[in-house]
Amino acid sequence: MNRRAAAPLLLLPLLLAPLGAGAETINPRQEYRTCLQLARQKPEDGWEEAIAWTSLGGGEPARHCAAVALIGLGKLEEAARRLEALAQQSRGTEGLRAEMLAQAAQAWLLAGKVELALADLDTGLGLVPNQPDLLLDKAVAMAQAAHYKEVVEVLTTLLKIQPNRVEAMVLRGSAYRYLDKLELAKDDIARALVLDNDLPDAL
Repeated sequence: MNRRAAAPLLLLPLLLAPLGAGAETINPRQEYRTCLQLARQKPEDGWEEAIAWTSLGGGEPARHCAAVALIGLGKLEEAARRLEALAQQSRGTEGLRAEMLAQAAQAWLLAGKVELALADLDTGLGLVPNQPDLLLDKAVAMAQAAHYKEVVEVLTTLLKIQPNRVEAMVLRGSAYRYLDKLELAKDDIARALVLDNDLPDAL
């Protein structure tokens, strides 16, 4: 083969590659983490970041980031619907889908739609049974609906998994108070204060 002819052939892959392919340096996982953090802390900036990332082919992670940003922007029902749709369509892990549902539930709670929040949390717990954070979220939602007996049941399950979960003790103690089970309430609050004596919510 003629050596002069070979050189241009070796360059063909570079010439045929999309312009800017070599300049693309986005790390998808890092971008995902960064965008979600921005969406929570500075939702307007997070929204803009998510939209820009979507235009670059960010796909599901970019849409997830945008939905989280909408919570901070006060567009609660839209955020919840987007997160529910993402959880249903996602090819991610069950844990990720459950996290999306927990975020949807948060949006519904902020919008005052407790039953919709509980439905999402139950779906999430169907994906990852007895996941402690989801159990705590469910207990918070039930407390908001004044279902104190159910709050106690859910938090008792949680405390069997994480015996030193202070937030769970405080919330269960509060639920016991509403149920007029004052000794049990005192026990939970006292134990919570032993673990965290600076805990204002326990007083």
